[in-house]
Amino acid sequence: MSGIEREAMEYDVVIVGAGPAGLSAAIRLKQLDADLNVVLLEKGSEVGAHILSGAVLDPVGLDALIPDWKERGAPLNVPVTRDEFRVLGPAGQMRVPNWPMPPLMNNHGNYIVSMANVCRWMAEQAEALGVEIFPGMACSEVVYGEDGRVKGVVAGEFGKNPDGSPGPNYEPGMELHGKYVFLSEGVRGSLSKDVMAKFDLSKGHEPQKFGLGMKEIWEIDPEKHREGTVTHTMGWPLGKNAGGGSFIYHFENNQVLIGFVVHLNYENPHLYPYMEFQRFKHHPMVAELLEGGKRVAYGARAISEGGYQSIPKVVFPGGALLGCSAGLVNVPRIKGNHNAMLSGKAAAEAAHEAIAAGRAGDELTAYEQELRSGPVGKDLKKVRNVKPMWSKWGLVPSLALGGLDMWTNTLGFSVFGTMGHGKTDAAATGEAAKFQPIDYPKPDGKLSFDRLTNVAFSFTNHEESQPAHLTLKDASVPIAVNLPKFAEPAQRYCPAGVYEVVEKDGKSEFVINFQNCVHCKTCDIKDPSQNIHWVTPQGGDGPNYPNM
Repeated sequence: MSGIEREAMEYDVVIVGAGPAGLSAAIRLKQLDADLNVVLLEKGSEVGAHILSGAVLDPVGLDALIPDWKERGAPLNVPVTRDEFRVLGPAGQMRVPNWPMPPLMNNHGNYIVSMANVCRWMAEQAEALGVEIFPGMACSEVVYGEDGRVKGVVAGEFGKNPDGSPGPNYEPGMELHGKYVFLSEGVRGSLSKDVMAKFDLSKGHEPQKFGLGMKEIWEIDPEKHREGTVTHTMGWPLGKNAGGGSFIYHFENNQVLIGFVVHLNYENPHLYPYMEFQRFKHHPMVAELLEGGKRVAYGARAISEGGYQSIPKVVFPGGALLGCSAGLVNVPRIKGNHNAMLSGKAAAEAAHEAIAAGRAGDELTAYEQELRSGPVGKDLKKVRNVKPMWSKWGLVPSLALGGLDMWTNTLGFSVFGTMGHGKTDAAATGEAAKFQPIDYPKPDGKLSFDRLTNVAFSFTNHEESQPAHLTLKDASVPIAVNLPKFAEPAQRYCPAGVYEVVEKDGKSEFVINFQNCVHCKTCDIKDPSQNIHWVTPQGGDGPNYPNM
């Protein structure tokens, strides 16, 4: 909002987002120079409240950052003891043997974790070093200097009316300025999106690709619990409708972390990712495991899947993109947290070197170089063709050819070179008339649940008097364009039931229930008209994940 006067605070480095990347950067900065002023701003009500991940963690990032993490009590308590990969049919399954898998697919030495709890522990390490961490502080704007560089962010704006005007208890927030600003907001962060557009950071790189990950935590019968077991599946129920698959991780305390990923480049706008997840749980293998158990948590999050060729330029005048803001997930391994940590460490080292040399507000080219040529780039380069192969040729050919490509890349070459992704996920959406609607079974309330019932288990809350943080560039598009052309897929791709088309006085009306939003960003990514723009709500709002 223009014309609002705000107080400003000066820091050496301002970090947006207390995920693994932002926390790693904060810790490394203070390890290198205890006198640096470092502030970390988190939109969730506490550190970890908005963290959702599978997660099997490769500890390579923690090893590099805090080598004595075991002695310090990091919550990595469940080493992987068994690694399974299965292809499902409607009633049966086939186990794919481990021996032909490339070595990088082996989960030996990794841990099943709650990344929310890992981040809470990392926040304790950061605060012990003197990092200032402010949860409940959403960053709503980038502050640009007169020379065009990123100078800081606006944080802590509260009390707007639904129309966006200042309400009676309006607080304008503060400007936090830094010599460098790190954006570690996760996938499709609103400030990252703004900065990427302003500096054209994606120029010369493939478009980013995404998946939608949905997850439930179940407490199951102790007789069926096999702590340390990791199972991944592909095939049914998605079939040829979409790429994707599942994970089932046997965690501690008789809990199972069960998740389902749908690649967002699917064509059929009638596809309903959330219902595919619910249907998956009725497969005999899964139903038998969950029978007699109870679901205790639910959440959803978009995942960056473009890999090596989709990493944008990660530096800009005054700052850098970290972690999933840059898109550092290794798709076949279904892992990104280790790369997020390594990116935070690398960005911190580049900023420390620059500040020590008396620099500020320029581009941290050393970070760009390290990210692409160091361990993160090497990790992602080996698997760069798996996702485009899957998109172009489907599951079975991509399993064979992707495996071959990963093997040859382990030896240092690829017969496929570097394949492109082509369209964005939004542009991949086909017209509704060209596809058959999909008939989904009704949830039974035992294994499968309707969206709104499940959203209650994400503990999501938004102050209803604020402006909707899901904004439309053109309010007419959902009914005038998306409904006739695409059967308005927002009704289905949102895993939280935010969007509805209702009949009112004989007319269709598009309704946005922003209170339900779990901040997954799928709408911002998949809307075929690119008409939905996700901006941050006021601080502390959104999901409150206990241990996702």
